[in-house]
Amino acid sequence: MLEVFAVFLRLGCTSFGGPIAHLGYFREEFVVRRRWMSDAEYAQLVALCQFLPGPASSQVGFGLGLRRAGLPGAIGAWIAFTLPSVAVMIALALGAASLTGPVADGVMHGVLAVAVAVVAHAVHGMARSLAPDLPRAGIAAFAGIVALLVGGVWGQLAVLCGGAAAGVLLLRRSAEVETDVGAQGSGRAMGVSRRSGAVALAIGGALLVALPIIAGAVQHTALSVTDAAYRAGATVFGGGHVVLATLQAEPALARGIDQDQLLFGYGAAQAMPGPLFSIAAYVGALADGAGSVSERVGLAVLAIVAIFTPGFLLLLGVLPFWVRLQRTPRIAAAVRGINAAVVGVLAAAFIDPVLTHGVTDVAALALALAALVALYLRVPPWIVVVTGAVCGAASTLL
Repeated sequence: MLEVFAVFLRLGCTSFGGPIAHLGYFREEFVVRRRWMSDAEYAQLVALCQFLPGPASSQVGFGLGLRRAGLPGAIGAWIAFTLPSVAVMIALALGAASLTGPVADGVMHGVLAVAVAVVAHAVHGMARSLAPDLPRAGIAAFAGIVALLVGGVWGQLAVLCGGAAAGVLLLRRSAEVETDVGAQGSGRAMGVSRRSGAVALAIGGALLVALPIIAGAVQHTALSVTDAAYRAGATVFGGGHVVLATLQAEPALARGIDQDQLLFGYGAAQAMPGPLFSIAAYVGALADGAGSVSERVGLAVLAIVAIFTPGFLLLLGVLPFWVRLQRTPRIAAAVRGINAAVVGVLAAAFIDPVLTHGVTDVAALALALAALVALYLRVPPWIVVVTGAVCGAASTLL
């Protein structure tokens, strides 16, 4: 477990570039260099984590720790990989009140403009991989329109359910062809029994049902934040970029933070190594009702634990059944439809609030376009974000 913790702590300090880059770092470190699993087994794990809601790269890291050192190793891998970025995001939230004055405003202005480019780049990349043909592009477009019109976390959930239904109706034939080719890999469940998997699924489902009831009855800030973050983690398909829209839709998290602060935190998370879900710590620390520094840190910890928990419980629950599930054409078609709908949800979030708050003048538009070009030239996102902040600050001094 100590070995797992040490390796993932180093990766948590150096893994810049977002979820896809994380998967590359993991493969190089654990498949090629350390040989903790084969390429086929790693591909199986990645495929499963892409299938589930939650932070895909963190779920892969959790699975790698599980394979190496059991449940303690899985928890150690998550803590080590997440800790560096969470610590920085909490520090940013605690210093948010001091971010005043022309230079601070310029920094926020620059980061918000760069966030426009980051989300636009993510939408385009996800559209190319998850909605590459006419049926899936149609699902994505319809999902985006509905997400814009309805809004809220339940609206997003309805969009994803609609995407699953559309996938079963429209995409089953192509899914049958793909599943007939065969799912490759060993399909080893990494020591998780079916009984343990069923218990994990039962706990995850019980928390999803019970937390809103308890939070509504007790009316306590800590319970409200935990409930909102847990529900966000349980309903986020498509990884870290989509969490922006989901957090925005949760009143318990959105009440204490305005759109500019939320987008600033999202932009800052792009410059951090480790998972984009670390923004939950930033949002939790700024939640309405937080008073002292210790209370805000406590809410940040609750938010970060709650947003990751459902994804990890789902991974533990589905692992023993994954090989059989992925060979079912109807399931594969539903997942394709959900993935296409995710593109629409992210596109809706790009229009409002990202574009509307990030591009407020010609200078912001120019900075966003320059950042987008840099991202397509494969400049690391953290460099783009830092450069945007510097440009925004410099604009106030000219």
